Formats: sequence, C-alpha cells, structure tokens
Amino acid sequence: MPFDEPQGPEVLAEVLSKGRFSASTDPANVSRADVVIVVIGTPVDEHLNPDTQAVPDAVASLVPYLRDEQTLILRSTVFPGVTRLVEERLASVGKQTAVAFCPERIAEGKAFVELYSLPQIVSGRTPRAVTVATEVFGLLTKSIIETSPEEAELAKLFTNTWRYIKFAAANQFYMIANEHGIDFERVRHAITFDYPRAADMPGAGFAAGPCLFKDTMQLAAFNNNNFFLGHASMMVNEGLPMYLVDRMERRFDLKQMKVGILGMAFKAESDDIRSSLSYKLRRILRYKAADVLCTDPYVTVDPNLSDLDTVLREADVLVVGTPHPAYRTLKPRQPVVDVWNALGHGVLV
Repeated sequence: MPFDEPQGPEVLAEVLSKGRFSASTDPANVSRADVVIVVIGTPVDEHLNPDTQAVPDAVASLVPYLRDEQTLILRSTVFPGVTRLVEERLASVGKQTAVAFCPERIAEGKAFVELYSLPQIVSGRTPRAVTVATEVFGLLTKSIIETSPEEAELAKLFTNTWRYIKFAAANQFYMIANEHGIDFERVRHAITFDYPRAADMPGAGFAAGPCLFKDTMQLAAFNNNNFFLGHASMMVNEGLPMYLVDRMERRFDLKQMKVGILGMAFKAESDDIRSSLSYKLRRILRYKAADVLCTDPYVTVDPNLSDLDTVLREADVLVVGTPHPAYRTLKPRQPVVDVWNALGHGVLV
C-alpha cells in the first residue's frame, strides 16, 4: 500500500493472490472495461481558483479507448457543471458512453468501514448511467440515494464546506475564550454534555487536509466569490497557526527557545501531510523561534523529521500539531501548547 489505510494491506494481498486486481499505465486497457471510474485530484491553484478542466481533460485523453456501451463514473469532487461538461465533450466527438457522477464520501482511515456502511449517492442523466452506477455501488451497500448530477455535485461540496464552517466556528470560539483566560474545552464540555442540540460541536484544532479548504473555495468560486461565510471560515482556520504562535510569543521568549512540534499529518492516525497546517506552523516558528524540531509516528515521506525521544529531550516548549493517540500518555517536562486537548490538560495558551 502506498499510504496507510487500516485493512488495506490485507485486502490488497487477497485480491492480488486471487488475480482479481491489476494495475497498468497503458490507457488501452480502458477499452477492456465495462465500467470506467475516474478518480483524480481537483485542487485549487495559488489564487484559490478551481481547475474546472482537470476531469474533462482526463476523460478527453481516454476518448480513443472509450466504447459506446461503457459507463463512465466520475468519482472526484468536481466544480458544479463538470459532469455536464464531460457529457457534452463526449457527445461532441460522437461517443455515447453513459456518464454518472457518484461522489466519494469516505474519510481517510475509515475506507473499509464507510464504503459499506454509508449510503452512496448515484446520479446520471440517463437510465443506463443510473442503473449501472447503482449496480456497481450496490455491491458495497444497499443504501443508494439517486439525484441529478447537479444535486450530487453540490451535495459533495456542501458536505465538506459544512464541516469546514463548523470547525471554523469552534476555532473562533476557542480564540474568544482563550483571549479572556477561559479554557474553551471546559466550556465545550459544559455545552455538549448530555445536550443533544449541541452534541456536534467540534473541539478546536487544525482544519486541514486535501478536501475541506479546497472544496470551500470551489463552492465560493461557483457562486462568483459571493460566499462570505466560506471566506470567513478560511480566514479563521488558516489563521489558527499564526494565532497560536502569537500567544506563544506573549508567554515565552521564542527567540531563545527550541520548539518541538508533535504530529505533522493533517489528522490523527494518518500519514497524509497534504495541506497539513502543522507545516504552516513550522514555517512561522522557524522565523519566530531559535529552532524547530518536528516528529510524527506515521509520516515517512519527510526526511526532516526527528524521532519523538529527540524532540522531547531537546525542545524547550512543545506544540501538538496532530492529536495522535501516541501522545495521550506523554508526561513532558516542558510546557505544552495543546489546542486539541490531546494530553488532557486543557487548551489554554
């Protein structure tokens, strides 16, 4: 497995041993399939503009190998209208390949649970597209939700943006409480304990990764950048690392101190560092502090990481960047900035 996914290595080994899975870089193999599922990244650029052509261009490269009787399923999170654009481009070159859009809904680290337990959204503009897509994802779950392609495109963007906004609200609440010397985690416990209407209030922490920020910006662009709530959420969430460093500067003489960051992945129990705000935190601290040491028990792609023992031994102050379970039992000698409350001692800075 090229990345960490519980149960992934076991399932991969099984399908390889049974000859049920193969990989190829030869696009001609696409012509052998009955169903072609397209899964590619759909990032925003440095100006926060979405790449509306990523998926259509990928499909265009497959045109010589597509057959009319095939079904093409788009799985990537796309800018609204991209499904229709793919349909139009295929039609313009005389292809009658059916097109369905079925957005991926699983969370990293939970694929082999959520693929089977969550409902699958299936959309298409033709009965054949919907029927085939339903048959494919019906192999995973019997809970199928049928929508139009445009509804499905917005459903995916709304889902990720809703999570991003909730995280921003929690982070703003955290900053308000912290500015007044009040531990937000104690306040949140009082709010959520046996109180269903507030049970979904998340804790404070870095809202990062390859999806939430990016999809919020896609939605903003779709609405002609008239999305004040989304842009405000971006400012709050992306501003949290700077806020923490500012609070640390008030408390410590950072210029004379070595800072250790515990956790560089974008979320707990993951090896994925894409868009991780721990790296933004590191960039800021490298300017503000005497030195910065970083560690992560899952990340293997960053050669600049140190082992945990070195960080605990050499750092003058620690910051929890990612709340990995391995940190819960630590009893460090130095002060800890822990916006996640991973160590259980509160979140005041």
